[in-house]
Amino acid sequence: MEASFLGLALAAVLILQFSTPINSSFSATTSLPSRNTYIEYIKTSCYKTTIYPKLCYHTLAIYASTIKTNPKLLAKTALNVSLINTKSTSRLMIRVSKIPGLEPRLVAAVLDCVEEVGDSVYELQRSMEEMGHAGGSDFSKAMSDIETWVSAALTDDDTCLDGFAEEVMNKKVTAIVKRHVQRIARLTSNALALVNRYASTQANLP
Repeated sequence: MEASFLGLALAAVLILQFSTPINSSFSATTSLPSRNTYIEYIKTSCYKTTIYPKLCYHTLAIYASTIKTNPKLLAKTALNVSLINTKSTSRLMIRVSKIPGLEPRLVAAVLDCVEEVGDSVYELQRSMEEMGHAGGSDFSKAMSDIETWVSAALTDDDTCLDGFAEEVMNKKVTAIVKRHVQRIARLTSNALALVNRYASTQANLP
C-alpha cells in the first residue's frame, strides 16, 4: 500500500516537472517575430525605396531569416545579390566574345562590355568590403564611398548597354547580352537605393 502511494506521488512530481503550461508556451511563441514579419519588412522596404520593387522583393525575400528587420543587412544582402549576378554576367560576356563568326562591330561591343562589367564587379566588391566595416565616426565617409562605387557600377552597366543600340547587330546575341546586363543594372539600382536608405536612416539617428 505504501509502495503504491509512493508510486503515485512520484508520477505526480514527474508530471508537474515536465509539463509546460499552455499559456506560457503560447506567450513565448508569439513574442518572437515570425518569418512573415521579416518578409513583410523586405517587401515594404523594396516597394517604398526601389525603382524595381518586384525584382527587389523576389531576389531578397529568400534571405528574410538572415536580414530580419535590419536595414544594414538588407542593403548588404542587396549588394551581394548584385555582385553575384554581375560576376556571372561577366563570365557570360567573356564566353560571348569568343563565339566564332560574329561581326566586328558586335565583337567590339561585347569586348567593351567585358571591360565595363569587369569594372562593375570590382566596384561592387569594394562596396561590399567597405559595408562590412561601416560604423563609428567614419560612418558618413564610408557610406559616401559605398554610394560612389555602386553608382559607378551602375554607370558601367549602362555604358555596356549603350554599345548595343544598333539594330543591325546579331539579334540573338544582342538580346542575350541586353537581358543579362539589364538585370544586373536593375539589381545594382535597387542595391544603391537600399544603401542610400540605410545611410540616411543612420544619419538621422541622435
